[in-house]
Amino acid sequence: MNLNSERTAEIYSKSIFMQIGYAEHMNRLLLLVIIVAGGMIISIPLLSDQLANAGSTKKIQFTQTITSTQDPGLDHSNEQMAIVLPPNSGSIYHGSITYSASQPVQIVILHQIDKGDSKGQPIWTVDGNTFYALTTIDSNSNSGSLDFTGSAIGLHSTNSSQFTATVSVDGWIRVANPQVIPSATTIQPIENYTIKFSKSTIPVTIPLHEGIVDGKTAYYIITDSSNSLVANTISDKQNWKVNVSPVLAHVPSTSYGNMFVFTNGIAGNGTQGFQDDVLSFTPSSKQYSPLSKVVEASWNIGREPFTLNSTQAILDANMTGKIKLTITDTILNTPQIVWDDGALDVRANKTLSDQTSYQDGQVLDVSIDNMTATFVGHRGWGPDGKTIYYIITAGTPEGPAQTMKIQNIPSLSILESSARDLYHFSNGLKSAGPFGYQEGISSTQSGDSDYSPICKVSIITWNDPQNAKILENKNDIDAEKLTGDITVQNASVLDKNYILDCPIIDNP
Repeated sequence: MNLNSERTAEIYSKSIFMQIGYAEHMNRLLLLVIIVAGGMIISIPLLSDQLANAGSTKKIQFTQTITSTQDPGLDHSNEQMAIVLPPNSGSIYHGSITYSASQPVQIVILHQIDKGDSKGQPIWTVDGNTFYALTTIDSNSNSGSLDFTGSAIGLHSTNSSQFTATVSVDGWIRVANPQVIPSATTIQPIENYTIKFSKSTIPVTIPLHEGIVDGKTAYYIITDSSNSLVANTISDKQNWKVNVSPVLAHVPSTSYGNMFVFTNGIAGNGTQGFQDDVLSFTPSSKQYSPLSKVVEASWNIGREPFTLNSTQAILDANMTGKIKLTITDTILNTPQIVWDDGALDVRANKTLSDQTSYQDGQVLDVSIDNMTATFVGHRGWGPDGKTIYYIITAGTPEGPAQTMKIQNIPSLSILESSARDLYHFSNGLKSAGPFGYQEGISSTQSGDSDYSPICKVSIITWNDPQNAKILENKNDIDAEKLTGDITVQNASVLDKNYILDCPIIDNP
């Protein structure tokens, strides 16, 4: 496979933008709505008609067919939601909705409230910090009509079966701050292009390591190391390349756990050939991080080695003189795949194509017998326009993480200053990116001195989609931003930036 085929994109079919079926893209669009809802509404098909400017009030009028996806609200993972009008901080919608759905659905209206007012009433939240009072109208019918007022409105089902609905909305949005929502552009039938990349997604099989957390077995992968010597040693042992990321050596001390690696004692499958490595936490703990600081544990002369299976047991053995602990300067990226009371979701549909959704999970297979985990490798562009692939193991905040079926790891937010930029597109050229448009661009790649496996996601929007063209590198982004053809903003949920553990895979 030629990873340097930066111009493998082929413009292969003209199409009419309005003829592209919205329903097949709703999962991607819902994720985009969730990501930008905390800051502004981007002009997307959910608000496909012009928001007519009337001071601080804007007109909403459209008919749209939408498909539900997993409800992004906390504790709603087994339910379905189709967001019709997304939350927009401080603003209120009012008007009427008429709908026809493929199965009986509820109408849900959200009302933004202070966190302190959330007790004693039904609430909805994606991150446990911003709360919405929840009004549910259960007509037990496939169709209906309703006048509404609220911060957001959607169709909802309490079971996990996906549904499709056609909705018509005629109403207004009263904007708390008129600068928050830019004038949206009416989507007209314009000529657009689809770009098709060779192998936009690929399977990436990575060796598993067996570790111990509080006496229980955990399986993890090692993708990156701050220390080049350690990276080479682990690469040779597992026969799979570990990237060098010098940036990891400078991450905050609160952003990683400890990984105790034994340098002598009982022979085994640990990183240095002795007993299994011991890690501090599993993803079920709020203290968990995919990053681990290597602490070497050595049995002192005259002491009889035995298996130490927890952090506490190791600390006790150190206090009693049985072992010596040496804190190294090495930070590893060690995302856990299977642990005592959990595991990353495995995709039901394991067929990869240029239509593979980011929302169906990131793991294709886990084999404990073969000690491997197979991930979806997503194609992207490096900072110089070369092809890269990356996997996604965890993210934060909660809502987008649930939607992508990855673990929500709050500690990743601490790593924002140590993250590389990953740019995704909200409109423009149709392709296999997470929102149905061009694949993303990374600000660094493996081998760069500032490469990091941690990503901070930004959204690129073409101000006039008719001017969209392929952007292949960071210089292209900067040039289009300078001319005013694109807008670049942080992807965020309720003012929390979207951070991923998304290491680049150097040898797919």
